[in-house]
Amino acid sequence: MSATVVDRDPQARSRATALAIALLLLWPMLQLSGFHPSALFEPGNLKVMGGFLAGFVPPAVSGDFLSLLLKATLETLAMATAGIALAFAIAAPLAFALTRALSVSRLGPGPGRWRARLLRPPLRVLLLVLRAVPEVVWALLLVRALGLGASAGVLALAITYGGMLGKVYAEILESADTRAARALLEAGSGRLAALGYGLLPGAAQELASYTVYRWECALRASVVMGFVGAGGLGQLMDQSTKMLNGGEACSILVTFLLLVLLADALSAAFRKLLA
Repeated sequence: MSATVVDRDPQARSRATALAIALLLLWPMLQLSGFHPSALFEPGNLKVMGGFLAGFVPPAVSGDFLSLLLKATLETLAMATAGIALAFAIAAPLAFALTRALSVSRLGPGPGRWRARLLRPPLRVLLLVLRAVPEVVWALLLVRALGLGASAGVLALAITYGGMLGKVYAEILESADTRAARALLEAGSGRLAALGYGLLPGAAQELASYTVYRWECALRASVVMGFVGAGGLGQLMDQSTKMLNGGEACSILVTFLLLVLLADALSAAFRKLLA
């Protein structure tokens, strides 16, 4: 009888070792974080959660509440859109300055080479500083300075998302096909023309998709910042949960789900338009 050959994964031992190391590192982290899922199933907690969840049905549909919900939804949309618009105004010139594919000094030695080397590191540090502090922290600080309302949320989004967009924009432009831009620069074209005719046509779809994704993230962040006084759906949700009004909370969650679906539809539309 011929011996049966059993195929064995050559990476099985390394994968098992990596899994064991990950579990060894994860367990103390879970202990330090105080993560105890068993607390969810304690009788007292189950009773409280069950009572609150039971209040989710039916959703609140009274005229007064729907009026407040519409106002909060529009405020959240305005906060996210204005924040992303300001973030784009911050990110676009920084990404343009940081994109080495548009550097004329790369074509050969010249006086601009040292200027570019001196300019880019501070700009990278600036982008790091902008995105290092979470938007909710900026919102907490700005609420103290500007008072309650959407203005603090708009500025908080602009600061943090400006750093994020600038970094990713520069990386997308660097990873795109740079041959057309380089050919334009070698022919004596300016950097703006090289960007518009050399880099953007190939990177526009990815840039638009990422921008819409960040707008979707801004919607979620706007809701979170509402809990610290920045207005919008978050502030309305905070009021409803403090009053243990599950019907209102359910209506707010459904509205938020519809906003995320809207963001997905816009992203798909932009990608199809720029394809």
